[in-house]
Parts: sequence; structure tokens; C-alpha cells
Amino acid sequence: MVGIPSAYKRDASERINRVSSIPFALAHLVPLAVIWTGLTWRDVVVCAVLYQARVFFITAGYHRYFAHRSYKLNRFWQFVMAFGGTTAAQKGPLWWAALHRDHHRYADTPDDIHSPLKGFWWSHVGWILCDKYKATRSDRITDFARFPELRWLDRNNWIGPWTLAVATFLVFGLRGLIVGFFVSTVLVWHATFLVNSLAHVFGRRRYVTHDSSRNSLLIALLTNGEGWHNNHHYLPSSARQGFFWWEIDMSYYLLSALRLPRIVKDLHRPPERLLDTNRVRDGFDIGMFEIYAARAGGVVGAARQHVSTTYDHARGSVVEAMASAVAAAEDLAHQAKTRPA
Repeated sequence: MVGIPSAYKRDASERINRVSSIPFALAHLVPLAVIWTGLTWRDVVVCAVLYQARVFFITAGYHRYFAHRSYKLNRFWQFVMAFGGTTAAQKGPLWWAALHRDHHRYADTPDDIHSPLKGFWWSHVGWILCDKYKATRSDRITDFARFPELRWLDRNNWIGPWTLAVATFLVFGLRGLIVGFFVSTVLVWHATFLVNSLAHVFGRRRYVTHDSSRNSLLIALLTNGEGWHNNHHYLPSSARQGFFWWEIDMSYYLLSALRLPRIVKDLHRPPERLLDTNRVRDGFDIGMFEIYAARAGGVVGAARQHVSTTYDHARGSVVEAMASAVAAAEDLAHQAKTRPA
């Protein structure tokens, strides 16, 4: 799985910035402090609550609302959903949603920002740590970029996580900060990142799509329903990603509950007429054919490059040896001419 050769080469602009990635790396080390501070059940509960809350704001807010507009919120609740998303430390709502729209537009092609065809770890986290994708692509999300409060929040996306971190420390102390905030933050990062990486290489395909998206119960449980990724790529505008009753989708259930106080309106569901069409079982899966072709092309390209490099190296060695031999012969001839009779 992880060892599959990359089909597409990344250009020089997609190099990881090691300096700006230091805070990301340090955040993974902070949880080790529990070795000295200890751990209580209260800390675990705080961690679980903050994990679930922020996974909801990312999956239901950043993803299903801002990226796909699969339901409606008024302007107040829209800002609440955006602010809640920033507490997950995944940058601002406009930045996140704009890049995700590009992912759907170019899924598993060379222009896809985080396709596993550029490398598994690149799709999981590498793309976040390079400078190329740091700017917000406002032209991709003009529908929400027209709101000044969202533009402000997008520029100042650090306010959410810092506010939550300070509040967690003041209420629950140092252990609450380390376990409740930092541990849950790292867990939210990697759970949601799995949708970009693992949900494109692990699981089952129900629908034919022009990408490698899969359905995975495990990822769905970790991300409150985002693991039904093949369903989602088939019908991106649906707020419900678990199309059938046995496909657990906690974010959708909570959004449905929020319809009662009329916080959420016009919740999009998958049309019944489309649920049993375009199935993989019914014909040729063009999406996976394209993926296998791209991977094969990557392997052939890498082999060709290796052969070319080996040939160039061998040719250079032969030319260098021949030049040395000619130089030695000329030296011997010169010595013979100048030697006394």
C-alpha cells in the first residue's frame, strides 16, 4: 500500500519547508509530556470531547458546508461553524474549502494537490508542509469569500486554536492542555488526513468515479462519516455520505438533529434514483483503469529514467577510459621520440 510507486513526479515547488514545519513536528512531541505529568480519566474525557467536536467542525463545516454547500446556515451560524473549524488548527475555512474544491476538480490527476499517486505520505501530510499551497485561492471560493468576517477569520486562523488551548489550560490545568488539547489536535489531524491518503488506497468501491476513492468503515468511524469516500466522490453535494442505514455517518446525524431548531436548512441527501446506478459491479471501472495506467506509466517512466541514467554513466565511464588510454599512448609515443638513440 504505502510502497506503491508514485505515478506523478512532484516539481521543485512542492518541496517540504523544513523550517516552517517545525511547529507541526513539535506539536507531536508535546503529548510525550504525560510521562511526567501523569494521566487521569478526566483528561481522557476532555480529549475525547475536543476530538469529536473538532472532527465535526471539520467534516460538517469545512468540508460539507464550505467546500460543497450541502446545506444552508444563516450568517451567524456560518461564522460559528467556521470558527469551530479553526480550532482544529487546519488553517482557515476559505483556504481549506478552496483547496478541497480543487481536489475534486482534478482528483488523482497531476493537478490534484494531494493524490496518493504523488506518494502516500505526500497525500497524507507532505502537501500541507510545503509553501506552494499556503495562499488562500480566493477565486475558487468567491461564494464565501464575499463575507468580510470569513476573510478576517481566514487571515487570523490562529485565534481559534490559541483560544481553545488557553481555555483548556485555565479550566483543566496543564494535563488538560497536554492531553485535552494537544493529543486531540494530533489525533484530529491524522484522522482527517487519512481521508486524503488511506481512503484513496484502502477500502471498497461501489460507484464508478474518475479517481481512486474507496469506502472504509474504519475511516468512517474515525472521522464521523468521512470514510464513505467513494460515495462522496460519486455525489459530492450530498450532506449524507453514508448512503445506506448501515453506513454510520455521525456528522450527518448531528446535522439532521440541528434541523429541529432550524439551525441547519435544506440538508441535501442522495437522490434515490442514483443510489443503484453507475455501480462498479455493472460494468467497467474506468476510474481504477486510469489509476492503474498512471501507476504503470510511473513505473515505466522511472525504469526508463534509470536505464537512461545508467547508460549515460556507463558511456561517460567508457569515454573517460578511452581518453585516458589515448593520453597514455600519446605520452608513451612522446617519450619514445625524445629518448636518446
